[in-house]
Amino acid sequence: MSTRTYYRVLHETHYQYAHAIALSQQFMHLTPRSFAYQECLSHHITIDPVSRDWINRLDFFGNATKSATLVKPHKSLLVTAGAIVALSARPSVADIAGSIAWDSLRARLASSATADSLEPYQFLYESPHITCSADLAAYAAPSFTPGRPLLEATLDLTERIWREFEFDDSATTISTPVSEVLNGRRGVCQDFAHLMIACLRTLGLSARYVSGYLLTTPPAGQPRMVGADASHAWVSVFCPGFGWVDFDPTNHCLVQNEHITLGWGRDFSDVTPMRGIVLGGGEQELEVKVTVTPLSANAAKLAANASR
Repeated sequence: MSTRTYYRVLHETHYQYAHAIALSQQFMHLTPRSFAYQECLSHHITIDPVSRDWINRLDFFGNATKSATLVKPHKSLLVTAGAIVALSARPSVADIAGSIAWDSLRARLASSATADSLEPYQFLYESPHITCSADLAAYAAPSFTPGRPLLEATLDLTERIWREFEFDDSATTISTPVSEVLNGRRGVCQDFAHLMIACLRTLGLSARYVSGYLLTTPPAGQPRMVGADASHAWVSVFCPGFGWVDFDPTNHCLVQNEHITLGWGRDFSDVTPMRGIVLGGGEQELEVKVTVTPLSANAAKLAANASR
């Protein structure tokens, strides 16, 4: 029996402009990654108005990107990204027992003794949205007691952020500093991911920002609603012997099979799903819809083949 879980993802981004756009250049991180726990079976991006000027690249962190330039005047822009993905089982809480002590790993990272790869060092220091501080170290301290296993301590921090912070989508903006999130004790998934990463890096540990999607559960007796799922963000921590292990502070859990990964980087600025430069337009309205649909293995195979 297959242990893989299959999903269809539809991500729609719709801009409406007050005045016509003369020129638009868009840069997108909308292609799900393939890695040990996830395979992107098929993927497509369409844009309206149509662009014939596409550039496909991998960024510094190995994430797939697409760039598009539109030179035809337009007052509306619709970008639709669709994908079929297969997720494999990740380690459970029981599986991550016995990890290295967090302070032992800190010493190894500080002395460049991790040996196998330089990758953890890319995610060890401050970045545009991550600033380290004594206040963050103090907040993390109850979870990271001397000699405590790294992954046990990280799960404890994950659960504390969920208990002690309130989800409030009006409390912050994309540029709200981590220090304000810590003081205000509220924010959204992006804020909680940045906060947790900042705590870990302040302690001398490697942590990266993961961008993706989360399958949401409708209320009992109600159908799944189109567009009701969400873009999401969580945290990945480096641990020798385990590799990168993902934690979701917004949902106080070790990531399993309801998180679909788009990409990862130092923080949100490295993996913004879509950003662009426009000439003209004036005021704009933005609507984003995400739909994540579970599929059977056969349905996923048929859908992937049909989209090729």
